[in-house]
Amino acid sequence: MSILQEIVKHKKAEVAERISLYPIKLLEQSIYFGGKTVSLKKYVLREDKTGIIAEFKRQSPSKGVINPYAAVERTSIGYMQAGASALSVLTDRKFFGGKNEDLTVARKFNYCPILRKDFVLEEYQIVEAKAIGADAILLIAAILEPARLKELAAFAKTLDLEVLMEVHNLEELQQNLHPEVDLIGVNNRNLNTFVTDIAVSKELAQHIPQDFVKISESGISNPATILELRDHGYNGFLIGESFMQHSRPEQAAARFVHDLELLQQKKKQSKGQSLEGSVSR
Repeated sequence: MSILQEIVKHKKAEVAERISLYPIKLLEQSIYFGGKTVSLKKYVLREDKTGIIAEFKRQSPSKGVINPYAAVERTSIGYMQAGASALSVLTDRKFFGGKNEDLTVARKFNYCPILRKDFVLEEYQIVEAKAIGADAILLIAAILEPARLKELAAFAKTLDLEVLMEVHNLEELQQNLHPEVDLIGVNNRNLNTFVTDIAVSKELAQHIPQDFVKISESGISNPATILELRDHGYNGFLIGESFMQHSRPEQAAARFVHDLELLQQKKKQSKGQSLEGSVSR
């Protein structure tokens, strides 16, 4: 059994238990359930932002424990002060050390789009996402049939939630180009080997229609990589481990954004000099 199959098996049992403990009628009483959501798509496209979706996660199946002591409040506020466009919060407990309360805390202290990162299999989890304060959900093509993914995306729309659909290869992408999807995330991590390769994003970029906002996920640890990915049409960049492996993730994010801004200035100056040179000739 692959790690993904193991996660899905456990998630099915977990969701069944949560349904019995926290019925939908109870979730609908949340103060966030009737609230207006913030558009992840719009924030990622904002020119005054970096496009970075900064992620809060304590551990992962590939890396084990990453940062068990980071505080959600300080980290999420720091991420946004550093210049992130949005937040991503892992809520899976068994495999990623997260919990729903992490997202609720991030919501309490930040007015920005928050992506609930989890393994969504049922409509119940989408209602739950809305109830804990999420603005967008993740749907993973590798664990959902195309028809089921489309159903879940359409249901999310009824709750005013945006949908980031994650793919790992061309087949998953071409099978799931549904109008109900807002953003397409290309995960650079091979879920069997856990090896990350930015080439995956570069290869799939040309196959993603213009209607969708392109997000590159995993393996982004160098600001120069963002400039490369922008040249391939990517607007958003989901970064988690690169920040969370530091004792103060928000400070790591601030340094990353600072270096990114310096690179952008150098690139702009270089272009300007090239234009001046061609005109003078």
